[in-house]
Amino acid sequence: MAKTLTFNELRSFKDKLPDGSMHKIADELELDIETVRNYFGGHNYKYGSSVGIHIEPGPDGGIVVLDDTTIFDKALEILGLSDYPETPVEKDRV
Repeated sequence: MAKTLTFNELRSFKDKLPDGSMHKIADELELDIETVRNYFGGHNYKYGSSVGIHIEPGPDGGIVVLDDTTIFDKALEILGLSDYPETPVEKDRV
């Protein structure tokens, strides 16, 4: 199932991850580290690819739709969370 949040929420979520999390996620999912970084807003497409994320311009850095939540789910697991943010993006913000 797709997940929708703002770009700033996605970056805040990434910032909560402990050091080494990007490498751990990449190793566990057998992905290039740059692909994982790109998922969280990076822009290194020379060495990584884009997977399951779409960004639309708007307030709070825009709206992010995560079509593939595999990387996001691994990050949630690392943080011991069932979801992030605690409340979903309101429809009028989309």
